[in-house]
Amino acid sequence: MKIAIVHDYLNQYGGAERIIEIFHEMFPQAPIYTSIYDPAALPPIFQTMDIRSSFMQRLPFVKRILPYYLPFFPMAFEQFDLREYEVVLSSTTAWGKGVITSPNCVHLCYCNTPMRFAWRYHDYMQDREIGSFTGNILALTLHPLRLWDAVSANYVDYFIANSYNIARRIAKFYRRESHVIHCPVDCSNYRISDDVDEYYLIVSRLREYKRIDLAVQAFNQLKRPLVIIGEGSDRERLESMASEHITFLGRVSDEILQDYYARCRALIFPGEEDFGLTPVEVQASGRPVIAYARGGVLETVQEGVTGRLFYPQTPDALADAVRTFDITSVDPQAIRLHALQFDVSHFKEKIQAYLEECLSRNRVCFVNG
Repeated sequence: MKIAIVHDYLNQYGGAERIIEIFHEMFPQAPIYTSIYDPAALPPIFQTMDIRSSFMQRLPFVKRILPYYLPFFPMAFEQFDLREYEVVLSSTTAWGKGVITSPNCVHLCYCNTPMRFAWRYHDYMQDREIGSFTGNILALTLHPLRLWDAVSANYVDYFIANSYNIARRIAKFYRRESHVIHCPVDCSNYRISDDVDEYYLIVSRLREYKRIDLAVQAFNQLKRPLVIIGEGSDRERLESMASEHITFLGRVSDEILQDYYARCRALIFPGEEDFGLTPVEVQASGRPVIAYARGGVLETVQEGVTGRLFYPQTPDALADAVRTFDITSVDPQAIRLHALQFDVSHFKEKIQAYLEECLSRNRVCFVNG
């Protein structure tokens, strides 16, 4: 069976690129089609993959000014010749689902979210901290991009959503059903520690929309130690607000991060995320999560068992959750066991099983047709 993998772009490494890494582990002979590829921005393992970039790779200064080439993306993916493949497995937040496949090909799309800048423009602008000039230019392109995005959703035979949260968006914007397979975490990277320290932990990019300021205000009230790992444009403002109980570490190595996960009293998660890998990683370390009760944490945190959910999104509500949540009542083994359902091994099994189910459906349709 000939399989192709498709991804929006390979010029950074994050959760979406980890999905491509896992797809490659499952189907090592499958080529990977993408708009542009920057090997310097990715782990060395990507250099062993058969990665095929589009004509956009040759555009001037494309690695530095990629957002300005927005109108070229639909053309880049529609021009890929995928006629020889029986299965196309795309992973996307925007463009990858737009490849055109043959009538006998099964196209499964793993959707991390529908195109955010098209359908949730104001949230996207806040998240990216884009200047008003660039934002106004982007706004002018949104109508045709929404039309293309809605039409290209019809190129997909079966959608897979990374959470029920995203499944609702797929239903809202594309009017399509989707099968939920949660984002994977490699739980083997995390361990339970015999020693738990007094600090609470935040692991996040320091951007305004992440609402780290809410946690800083809460811990200023609580006068309890809070360790913040991560960098971002909001760091200076946050440091100016913080009391002596709050420590900023910036970026740290994976090994140091894993140690901080394992020894924290709890992870503080004050913002709203589509899914949120960090709460799952800390639970894989046997530690609980105190999180704002919106978004992906509603699917990954069990109230009273693996953490506490607070509402509304205010410093007082967070401070009250920290005060009233009895950390000593949680069972680290039970927390880790809960996290294991999101392990990469289960993700691979579910993807393989759903692929086989879709192929079986397609054979039945072909015979009956």
